[in-house]
Amino acid sequence: MTESADSLCGVPDAFQRLWTPHRMVYIKGEGKPKNEADCPFCVSPTRSDADGLIVARGGHAFVVMNLFPYAPGHLLVCPYRHVSGYVDATHDETREIAELTQKAITTLTRVSGPAGFNIGMNQGDVAGAGIAAHLHQHVVPRWVGDMNFMPIVGQTRVLPQLLEDARALLAEAWPT
Repeated sequence: MTESADSLCGVPDAFQRLWTPHRMVYIKGEGKPKNEADCPFCVSPTRSDADGLIVARGGHAFVVMNLFPYAPGHLLVCPYRHVSGYVDATHDETREIAELTQKAITTLTRVSGPAGFNIGMNQGDVAGAGIAAHLHQHVVPRWVGDMNFMPIVGQTRVLPQLLEDARALLAEAWPT
């Protein structure tokens, strides 16, 4: 018995499929900034909070929604200054990144009640930094069983809320 081309592509089977073709840009590394003018972490603060997906602003750093989130509410804490290394951040930038990270955890806990968090920085391309040229800290809320079979089998993450809606909810709840 030979398989026809139809049986390999497009014939209905028992599987439900979630297609996320927009992620190919991220997977292929397209659109990565080539210079500071293209850096999304430099451009985002020049826009309105809603257009830049900014949740909160400080004097030296800001909190923004991750365009390619690992989980609902995945936030990034970035200095305004275009600097790549944590050791290159000023005392004021480091302090405010830490303070905004604490506020992000507090706000996410109040708004969506995660069971825990992943918090961290990837320094350099080899360490997994998607945008290595601009320092940013990840704040990823986690729930029991949140990373089920979908990322493993379907190479897809299921996010129940649009980024714009999550940003508005978190910005409204952000402590002043």
